[in-house]
Amino acid sequence: MTTLDPGYDTRGRILEAARQLFAERGYAATSLADIASAVGVTKTAVAYHFHPKDRLAAELLAPAASDIVTLIESGFDDERSFLEVLVTFAVRHRTVIRLIMEDIGGADDAPPGSPGEALRAFRDCIYARLAGPDPDPAGRVRAWAVLGSLQYAVVKTIDLPEETVRETLLAAALAAAGFTS
Repeated sequence: MTTLDPGYDTRGRILEAARQLFAERGYAATSLADIASAVGVTKTAVAYHFHPKDRLAAELLAPAASDIVTLIESGFDDERSFLEVLVTFAVRHRTVIRLIMEDIGGADDAPPGSPGEALRAFRDCIYARLAGPDPDPAGRVRAWAVLGSLQYAVVKTIDLPEETVRETLLAAALAAAGFTS
């Protein structure tokens, strides 16, 4: 599409407004009318591009899903490199992680075939990568500590600059994983 196409501009602005409002308020607390107001269009215009509202969430999740597959399938020379890429992923997609954690809900009790089941599979794959094939109790704790710190730190610091969060979170994740400077 070209920049002359008004639909592209409106669609992109709607996605950006939805991303920001979902990050600030949460998915459930953000209406199509809220998004329309932020963009300066009618609720009908938002619905034209994204009806039902779930389509907005799905479109916002798509880039993260692609990066998840790349992250899981990529080979890493060492655990430190993997952690660096994992932290970068978490910070880059922190608005999506908030959407997943606070609005889509718990992956542990998700029914088969649901988005939650896919999230659980991703989480378990990352955990296995962090913990190793036969982790001792300390290794299990370290792996869950890294995952928990990544999830909550990116969600609770959406208002901070990305690079600040990335640098600080990487240092914390490396420490939790047992790496020394």
